Amino acid sequence: MPDPDPHDDTSADHEQFEKEQLAQDRDAAGVDTADVDDTTAQNLINDLIDADVVTPVPEDQVLVHEPSGTAYDSTTQLAVFHRGWTAARDADDEEGE
Repeated sequence: MPDPDPHDDTSADHEQFEKEQLAQDRDAAGVDTADVDDTTAQNLINDLIDADVVTPVPEDQVLVHEPSGTAYDSTTQLAVFHRGWTAARDADDEEGE
């Protein structure tokens, strides 16, 4: 029986394709928090307050992220934290499946 032609071997192509797909999946799952402007942050925080995820504490001039118990005096910092916290929680949920 003749040896297979090495030019017809596509196993390396398949492995490379899988690596590229996994990299794209990881990139799509990542959350970019660097682009949170003041308006976006304020809108997100208002939504989180409405959903009882964030509690304003006027006398201390802070916002408390209820799931983590962390207090912030900046809407932008809280928005960035919440996005990262949500991404980490979602990643943990995916790993548990």
